[in-house]
Amino acid sequence: MTTITLKINDKSTAGKTFLAFLKTFVAKEKAVEIIEEPKSPYNPKFVEMVNNAEKSKKRYEVKNVDDLWASL
Repeated sequence: MTTITLKINDKSTAGKTFLAFLKTFVAKEKAVEIIEEPKSPYNPKFVEMVNNAEKSKKRYEVKNVDDLWASL
């Protein structure tokens, strides 16, 4: 089995036509299926920053939330 990921602009004429073709092809042939991956609502750079911070060994312990906001 081969997996191909396509990024199609479904707002363009070519994108709409190609998607219609794929859906028609898939309806007739069961050997091919369309799998849509859910889009993340988060900015990829933000996700990367959070993941890097989570992996970091630097940890800050805050005893009082008011102290946290005062330091910013």
